[in-house]
Amino acid sequence: MKIKKISDTQLKLLTWWSEASPYRGHDAIICDGAVRSGKTLFMGISFISWAMHCFDGMNFGLCGKSVSALRRNMLTAVLPVMEEMKFVCSEKIGSGKIEISFFDRKNTFYIFGGYDEKSASLIQGITFAGVLMDEAALMPRSFVEQACARCSVEGSKIWFNCNPEGPYHWFYLEWIKKAQERNALYLHFTMNDNPSLSPKIRERYERMYSGVFYRRFVLGQWAANQGLVYDFFDESFIQKAPDTEAEKYVISCDYGTANPMSMGLWGKYAEQWFRVKEYYYDSRTEHRQKTDGEYAEELDNLARGHKIAGVVVDPSAASFIELLRRKGYAVKKADNDVLTGIRITSDLLKQRKIIICSECGDIIREFSLYAWDEGKQDCPIKKDDHAMDDMRYFAMFIAAKREDYFTALAVSR
Repeated sequence: MKIKKISDTQLKLLTWWSEASPYRGHDAIICDGAVRSGKTLFMGISFISWAMHCFDGMNFGLCGKSVSALRRNMLTAVLPVMEEMKFVCSEKIGSGKIEISFFDRKNTFYIFGGYDEKSASLIQGITFAGVLMDEAALMPRSFVEQACARCSVEGSKIWFNCNPEGPYHWFYLEWIKKAQERNALYLHFTMNDNPSLSPKIRERYERMYSGVFYRRFVLGQWAANQGLVYDFFDESFIQKAPDTEAEKYVISCDYGTANPMSMGLWGKYAEQWFRVKEYYYDSRTEHRQKTDGEYAEELDNLARGHKIAGVVVDPSAASFIELLRRKGYAVKKADNDVLTGIRITSDLLKQRKIIICSECGDIIREFSLYAWDEGKQDCPIKKDDHAMDDMRYFAMFIAAKREDYFTALAVSR
């Protein structure tokens, strides 16, 4: 990989720790801002270069939301660059570490995933000369604070990068707003800080996002959610499916007993998925709850005449999932990461990868009602959200099977 041109902000990130830099006295660096601005790649290069220049025989931490996300977002791009610069990188996958040598120096970089509150225990007991936290705003506070506490070696530094979340996010309040107090260098990135990004690609990213996600990922603002979740949705997203059998069918399901039950039948035509039929039952309106067996029969009716490749189900519906498996369906427990799911669903809708058919009146109705809860951080109102949830489960399911999609959005989270 050849880096032909860099911006002033990228250069500052690369050299802030060097002896000639006026910023070398800072204890930490925080880089936030727009997606595709180059902050992840250049932070990785700078972190390893700093570690190898300043230390020998020390341990360092490389942390991401998950180990696989860290490899995808950073390591697959950074390590080849370091090897071109004559660093010798040897990843010990089984032991979760990378050994890096440069001339007569050698350091060890341990890889961690800060997925949930339990992750903090994984990092306890180790001493670091420095730690890098990719996607810091997505990690639990307990994990971040534990990682920072591990940096007790003289001259150690802490490195953060992230895309913006809400203005009341703990990382924004405790680190970005208090950067000077914490002796941290704060660098804000925009897409213009990435000279390798062409105007055409920049315009494509600007079209991909809308509402709060546009403000966060394109403008790089720590913006609050407000109004409708899918505020861009209009009649142009409602189309008729082709008059042929789809290549593949998948059913998505948000399970409910006291709450509504929502299921969608999705058919794949070329690169597009159409929601061709749906089932929606509100026991409160109908004054009768249905059993798992009755809902399974309704799913059979929805699937009738089509070969179903898989059923994506609300992960909390354990008994319903077991019943469907006994009936012979290939069932996948849905990924229930709400905010990430909403973002991915928004992207797929705007790219016209997901299309809604006019026969699906309940999901169309919910599009006009599904709104952010102004009293909570990054949380939709738990109302009129059942078809929205089954669509989100489906979007996460198909996105997980499209590696090109995740590569394109690798630095956005």
